[in-house]
Amino acid sequence: MPTPRTRTFTAGLVLLLIAVACLVLGPGPAAATAGATAAVTGTAPDRAGPLPGSFAWTSTGPLISPEPDAAHPIVSVKDPTVFRYKNRWHVYATTADTAGRWSLAYTSFADWSQAASAPQTFLDANPNIGDRYAAAPQVFYFAPQQTWYMVYQTGPPSYSTTKDPTNPGSWSAPKYFFDSEPQVVTDNKGTGGWLDFWTICDQRDCYLFFSDDNGHQYRSRTTRAEFPGGFRDTAIVLSEPNRFDLFEASNVYRLGDSGKYLMLVEALATGSDWRRYFRAWTSDSLGGAWTPLADTEANPFIRSGNVTFADGPSAWTKDFSHGEMIRDGVDQTLTIDPCRLRYVYQGLDPASSGPYSQLPWRLGLLTQTNATC
Repeated sequence: MPTPRTRTFTAGLVLLLIAVACLVLGPGPAAATAGATAAVTGTAPDRAGPLPGSFAWTSTGPLISPEPDAAHPIVSVKDPTVFRYKNRWHVYATTADTAGRWSLAYTSFADWSQAASAPQTFLDANPNIGDRYAAAPQVFYFAPQQTWYMVYQTGPPSYSTTKDPTNPGSWSAPKYFFDSEPQVVTDNKGTGGWLDFWTICDQRDCYLFFSDDNGHQYRSRTTRAEFPGGFRDTAIVLSEPNRFDLFEASNVYRLGDSGKYLMLVEALATGSDWRRYFRAWTSDSLGGAWTPLADTEANPFIRSGNVTFADGPSAWTKDFSHGEMIRDGVDQTLTIDPCRLRYVYQGLDPASSGPYSQLPWRLGLLTQTNATC
């Protein structure tokens, strides 16, 4: 029977021989497969890198601007949802016109350099949606049903479905997630209202997150088997005494393979310039508690003080508002690469003023510059 010293020597010799074999023969099948996956997707096979405690970003100039026509005198493009599908970028967004009417638009392009010239299609031309109030879309593929969903607000939280998200005329008529407003929302929204609805699923359940413009962040739950029906257990998951500190436009994402989740919520900087910015929290589960990550004006997730602009020192916007992360895929898990954060957002000329519906929102793209992995 070998002694401990002999076993140690033998194990060391085996490891040395394996290392030499790897140098001579190259990576084995598992490593080769992982490398091939990375080459196809453009991401590293291990996407569980940690997020830093503070963030730095660089921004493009405006990439998508309003394209009005005779029937659509729009003044803004805002609230984008974005996904990569069939080698093209697809963007659905909110529009507002000179009369203050809110609706939806769609555009698509192969590369972001083409975004400014890509044609825009207005969803009021879809007879199932029509000339109605519609805003704040979120589009994703619900794999269990092999169906695409667009979650948006028509007052209450609504959804439409399609088998082809590249055809804006194919979306079904909106249906409501709830028969009535949950009592916890009625009791806490004050002069606000439920808005900016966001869906994400784990292996068992689907969750609907939303805001009330009154300092509360809510979460409702259903099972994947019941989705899109069965939402219940509506509860407040974050709250602030100052309603502007937890305002609207929440996003929630799965952080690669880490098992953690990231939540963003838009706030207004009431302590300084009243500009819009994002705070961030993380959680170990979608149904769990949320821990602050970068959630103050001094240490924000995204704010004018931690963004530089690729085209020079001049900032085309000081507001960083409602948008969406670039996702790794298109499905209901909303997975993002924590080593390569990119965020499509709405911004506007700092000199702009007037009613909210008439502000000239444009869409830009942020890229994180201080990733830790």
